[in-house]
Amino acid sequence: MELLEKLKILADSAKYDASCSSSGSERKNMPGGIGNAARMGICHTFSGDGRCVSLLKVLLTNFCMYDCQYCVNRTSNDVPRAAFTPRELADLTIQFYKRNYIEGLFLSSAVVRSPDHTMELLIECLTILRRAYRFNGYIHAKTIPGASQELINRIGLLADRVSVNIELPSNASLKAFAPQKSKEAILCPMGQITGAITQSKQELALYRHAPSFAPAGQSTQMIIGATPETDYSILTLSEQLYKRYALKRVYYSAYIPVGTNPLLPVTAPPLLREHRIYQADWLLRYYGFTAEELLSAEHPNFNNFIDPKCDWALRHWELFPVEINRAPYQMLLRVPGLGVRSAQKIVRARRVAALRFEDLKKMRISMKRAKYFVTCGGKTYQNIWIREELVTPMLLSDSKTCYGQESLLPTKEDHVKCLTGEI
Repeated sequence: MELLEKLKILADSAKYDASCSSSGSERKNMPGGIGNAARMGICHTFSGDGRCVSLLKVLLTNFCMYDCQYCVNRTSNDVPRAAFTPRELADLTIQFYKRNYIEGLFLSSAVVRSPDHTMELLIECLTILRRAYRFNGYIHAKTIPGASQELINRIGLLADRVSVNIELPSNASLKAFAPQKSKEAILCPMGQITGAITQSKQELALYRHAPSFAPAGQSTQMIIGATPETDYSILTLSEQLYKRYALKRVYYSAYIPVGTNPLLPVTAPPLLREHRIYQADWLLRYYGFTAEELLSAEHPNFNNFIDPKCDWALRHWELFPVEINRAPYQMLLRVPGLGVRSAQKIVRARRVAALRFEDLKKMRISMKRAKYFVTCGGKTYQNIWIREELVTPMLLSDSKTCYGQESLLPTKEDHVKCLTGEI
């Protein structure tokens, strides 16, 4: 099979893996080497649905020994199959890099023969890139659940970021749709990677030239909408993963119907639900919220028409309106429409003088949603009448105008805000 034909098949097979963050690591070029990894800017180009396209995202092979019902590459699915040799993929990566097509590599693979055998192939490819070609650019590598600890340690020394996909939000769902996998086989390497990253940081603090293990940290991905878990259970799991394994990111992927199992949904991918969970994920990581605050057993799913922060604010109306000149920083972060940068600007500016709404406008702080939840010097924005029974319909009206009566898909502006975390 021709190399370009392999690339067409294996790049298409890898499109369901999500990775749209910046690299998070710095790797300087060495004499005689090629490329470097910058902390920011690796993922600067996004496709229409918000996913990064600046990395060469490809599978080493889509021949798989597993029969996961939600996966397009499952062994029972009749799809074109292909496999790169480690040398072929390393050569392809270097040629693409030299042509300025890519800035790094996102490498994963279906499981062929065994987890250990697959990991050995991935490691061989990365070794050729790092040692033979002296490639210092960004590499994100997927590790295979069930692989030995020695192989996980080896790939972490070659890649900038490593990840283990948790795939489905519960062990019961894994047993139903991926019986060859288990929760323990996924969480065990996560724990090993976390320990290796911590140890590497300690060694680097003592020895400047100590080898760096996955300097950009680790991430994971789960599929949304294939199984009946609520937003509450998904967000609670993500919160636990962040706390226990110090993950850099949890990625969420709306389930695209690729299976024939009658228990799997056949409806369109729940893109808006994916979008709301991403927004809530930012609230967990940067805004001081907890999963228990955003959702509960009585309120297990997000409102499709309103972003999670607005939804929370409307259910905690007793805390509003917030006085801009006196509210603590953490409370400003909870005002719908005020992001981290806006809250920081307000805190810095009010040290000098009391702020008015005109001052906020000069600071380029948007009041589109915040106007319903704040006051300045005891006055409301443009003297609007802030009452709970009036605010909810106005926010819903704004959302319908934004999304349209027929389509609820996120707009381009929403994707940008979701990626920058300004909620």
